[in-house]
Amino acid sequence: MLTSKQRAYLRSMANGIDAIFQVGKNGVTPELRDTVHSALEARELIKVSVLDNNMLSAAEAAEMLASRTGADIVQVIGNKFVLFRQSKMKPVIELPKAKK
Repeated sequence: MLTSKQRAYLRSMANGIDAIFQVGKNGVTPELRDTVHSALEARELIKVSVLDNNMLSAAEAAEMLASRTGADIVQVIGNKFVLFRQSKMKPVIELPKAKK
């Protein structure tokens, strides 16, 4: 679970990246889930675009992918959303520490 400070930090990082995946008319398929899983392991922070011909909203697609990959939703804006998951092999992004 991300704190608001961590979420703000990740949003600022995601501002400069492009969407690397598109959720099309087939929705969230097992193949898409697997490729997003691999991308999260490699990059930790990804942006995904939802096409207009999809029956899912960006928030619904983000929720489905996040739950199926174990990622956190950073933000949903328009037809795009950002996911984050810390890499198990070699973490790259260091989040601000949460206050206790």
